[in-house]
Amino acid sequence: MKTIYLKLRLTVILLFLLPASIILKSQVIPTPDNEISLLFIGDIMGHDEQIWSAENRETHTYNYDDVFRYIKPVISEADIAIANFEVTLAGPPYKGYPQFSSPADLAVACRNAGIDFLVTANNHAADRGKNGIISTINKLDSLGIPHTGTFLNQACRDSLSPLMINSKGTSIALLNYTFSTNGIRVPEPVIVNMLDKELITKDIIKATTKQADLIILFLHWGTEYDTIPSGNQTRLAEYFLSMGVDLVIGSHPHVLQKMVWTKNPVTGKDGIIVYSLGNFITNQRKPKTDGGSMVRVVIKKEDNTVKILNAGYYLTWVYTPIEKYRKKFFILACSEFENRPGFFSNASDYFQMMTFIERSRDFLNKENKDVPEIVSKMQFTEAK
Repeated sequence: MKTIYLKLRLTVILLFLLPASIILKSQVIPTPDNEISLLFIGDIMGHDEQIWSAENRETHTYNYDDVFRYIKPVISEADIAIANFEVTLAGPPYKGYPQFSSPADLAVACRNAGIDFLVTANNHAADRGKNGIISTINKLDSLGIPHTGTFLNQACRDSLSPLMINSKGTSIALLNYTFSTNGIRVPEPVIVNMLDKELITKDIIKATTKQADLIILFLHWGTEYDTIPSGNQTRLAEYFLSMGVDLVIGSHPHVLQKMVWTKNPVTGKDGIIVYSLGNFITNQRKPKTDGGSMVRVVIKKEDNTVKILNAGYYLTWVYTPIEKYRKKFFILACSEFENRPGFFSNASDYFQMMTFIERSRDFLNKENKDVPEIVSKMQFTEAK
């Protein structure tokens, strides 16, 4: 029935709507001076097709800015945008799966789009070995992009972790860990933060001693392509909240998992758990992997205490049309484009996006707790 409904909806819209303008005029959400909007972004991948798409065949230079063209207004609106950077910047030969190395221009495009911080501890962090980890860190540093999760040595980790973010008089600690490096050994002295309960507990205590008003734990965890968090994920999330973490943000499964606004019974504080943001930019096209979410959380500091005011998510989808015999990649905010069928080069692309939207909404409407979808034109829906 759902498939029939989608086909009928597609047919009606295509018959009666004129082609939509490709210029977005998103309404900016003003954030009061005493509030901070945080935006969390999922897996930024770098498959072969993405590398080829970004290459200038004559100069052999790369430019990824087009990838973020339509999503940039949403990202730029946030006071702080944080994304999972799931590639290395190890230099040529540039390659996608299974051992990623992308041009540094991908990071440049992230910065240009409004992404402020990158987390680099993930299962592909060690894809190009020790030199790849070092090169990634050095290139991000040279580009002026703050990051955390991987470190040149223990002294760097001691001084740089947690990554302390200061915004509007609020001190935010960002911590990042991964469950695996795909069996690739991480040789000393470089460090990839591993998802170790004891280690993370010590780092949470360290963040507290640094007088962090808010602690964010960005975890690379879970089972690939599984939409339901494991029991271990749930137990760990609840434990970390009990230790004083405010936001647990997950990546790795490459599909969406539930988002929960909860109150910790030990601390009495509100907390947000996002088990998996899903994919942000990728060449994965199987159902559920061709899109993901961005989660927006608004906080406010009053009387030296930070309160979570509201939380919601944007659905995003990766549009891959063929232009001049080349596959292109564009990240779309679903609620901005679901009523713009004329934007798409063919009906099958629009239908694929609508399928992703309908399935994702059905799933998250059932699974989420007080974390609703943010609707079109960036209108923020406040949680109850």
